[in-house]
Amino acid sequence: MNKKPNESQEKSLSIENEIKNRLSKKMDLIYFEMKDFTGRHLNHKTHEGGFHLEAIIVSNDFQGLTLIKRHQKVYDAIGDLMKHEIHALSMKTLIKSEWEKTK
Repeated sequence: MNKKPNESQEKSLSIENEIKNRLSKKMDLIYFEMKDFTGRHLNHKTHEGGFHLEAIIVSNDFQGLTLIKRHQKVYDAIGDLMKHEIHALSMKTLIKSEWEKTK
């Protein structure tokens, strides 16, 4: 049975694809996973829209960079999505050898 994704799922897939495309233009992605936790925040008093996302981003382009520099590299790649479409982004930024240790 093939279920058609609802509007929320389609938006989530769309933002995931957009982020992945933008990251791929700026770095060599080894692995990318994103989870959308927006639904958990819809009833919060301070929720003003935008996605609440959690991502695992694996790229050897992070080699030798501090955690802050890794996150800045991601923010630079995704650009203006952080101004409107994304309200919160939690991320794990790993090089391949670090990622393999977590499996």
